[in-house]
Order: sequence, then structure tokens, then C-alpha cells
Amino acid sequence: MIFRDATAADLPALVAIYAHHVLHGTGTFEEVPPDQDEMAARLAKVQGHGWAWLVAEDEGEVKGFAYFAALRDRSAYRFSAEDSIYVRDDVRGQGVGKALVAALLERAEAAGFRQMFAVVGDSDNVGSIGLHLSLGFKQVGLLRAAGLKFGRWVDVVYLQRSLGAGDKTLP
Repeated sequence: MIFRDATAADLPALVAIYAHHVLHGTGTFEEVPPDQDEMAARLAKVQGHGWAWLVAEDEGEVKGFAYFAALRDRSAYRFSAEDSIYVRDDVRGQGVGKALVAALLERAEAAGFRQMFAVVGDSDNVGSIGLHLSLGFKQVGLLRAAGLKFGRWVDVVYLQRSLGAGDKTLP
């Protein structure tokens, strides 16, 4: 499996993977899958800021994708990033997501970020929570019943990991 920067040619696969999560999962709170134009705009925004949007490719097929972006738009957050990871349903639990996050952590640290946050939809999302914990993230917050999806209240779990010197030194 190779990990590389996403390109416009990957958009059909990105749309399909994400649509599955929107329609069948609680890892995202979107309820209507974005179309290819919207995904292209999201990809352009992430890459336009110099942040990473990676795909995992095996035998010419995109198995998953992950990206990071600034945690918030305000300038004080400029050293804090948030990751997002989505893998094809047929490869869940096979290490694709973990490998993508590991690659993102390296890229974010190289870009000067000091903290990585994961905002995981659904406290029952043990796969994503476990993946992050296995990579050194710590749970730092829980928003109970923050969203309503599929006719039930859904929590949001916040996890955090320091990158590089973290908060031990100033940038």
C-alpha cells in the first residue's frame, strides 16, 4: 500500500468513500453526502493552505483518505490541527486508517503544528477512538448528545496528541 497526496483524479473514490460514512455512520455529522464539486473545493482548500490530504492506494484502488486542517480559523489556533480519516467499509479494521493517521502526524509536525486533535463522532465509535489511542492520543473531552443522527443522540469525543515539542517550547 502506498500513501500519497490526493489528486483531482481521486475525487470519485473520495466522494464514494465519504458518502458511505455520511449515509451509514456517525463518524461524521453530515447527513447529505457532498457532491464531487464540493469535495473538490474541500480538497483545494486543504491543499491550498499547505495542509496534507492523503490517500491510501493499493493495486491502483483508493482504500481510504485522511487529511488535516487547522483546528479553527482564528490565528491563535495556528499550531493546532484536526485530523479526519475515512476508509472504505470493506477494509475497515485492516490498519489502513491507522497508517493514514501516522502519516498525517508526520506531515503535520513537519509543517510546524504542535497539537493534533481528533473530533470523533459517536462515543460508540470504538474503531476510531482505539486507533487514535494506539497512536498516543489521549481523550480530553466528551460532548454528550451533541448531534442527532439516525434518530438518536450522538456524542462527540475529543482526543489530543502533542507533536514535536508540543507545548514545552514556543514556536
